[in-house]
Amino acid sequence: FSEEKFYEKAQKFCLLKNTEGKFFTLEEYKKEVDGSQKDKADNTIYIYTNNTDEQHTFISAAKQKGYDVLVLDGIIDNHFINHLESKLEKTNFVRVDSGSSDKLIDKDESYESTLSEDEQNKLKTLIEDQIKEREGQFTVVLEPMSPQDQPVIVTRPEFMRRMKDMAALGGGNNFMMGNMPEQFNLVINSNHPLITKANKAEGKDQASILNQSIDLALLSQNLLKGEALTNFINRSVELIEA
Repeated sequence: FSEEKFYEKAQKFCLLKNTEGKFFTLEEYKKEVDGSQKDKADNTIYIYTNNTDEQHTFISAAKQKGYDVLVLDGIIDNHFINHLESKLEKTNFVRVDSGSSDKLIDKDESYESTLSEDEQNKLKTLIEDQIKEREGQFTVVLEPMSPQDQPVIVTRPEFMRRMKDMAALGGGNNFMMGNMPEQFNLVINSNHPLITKANKAEGKDQASILNQSIDLALLSQNLLKGEALTNFINRSVELIEA
């Protein structure tokens, strides 16, 4: 596909598949999403998933925003994506779990936070304390989103994740990048009612709300294991019995 003459021919029969099972040529897909998936810089954003089961929550949120999601789950699709980005004018690919649904396509739209700046700073400190055993792996970000979005979301920054995936396949100069630990953003929806409730709560009640919300987000990305998973299960049983 990287051979120029082959690309010229292949772009006419190359097919992209979305999560609805529909197939499009490159030209057809651009027309399909050109109107609804433009960012503030007039780039067309192709949103994709590499695992429809593990990323179902993110896919569902993207669809609720009216976005279409491609399925690119092949072993060479990272190279395929990079190649298409170099060929397709003003077109970027973004994996569906690289940000909240509001941030997948930067349309320069924003929500006003229901929490004051002081409340957000205090809450961020509390959350960082809750995940201190994972220090260095997560960056806590408070973000005003729609109250209908999840209270806490774990996202994987697109650039770092793609570099690690490429390194895992290619080795060479990217070997060190492949050995680096994964980095995640722990995005707190400051407008969600549960986060508002946690902000008003104190002591054990506050810790329980925050821990449960964080663990649910980690569970959605298969990042809750061992003792942390056991604690989550026990805490969930206690909340049901209460």
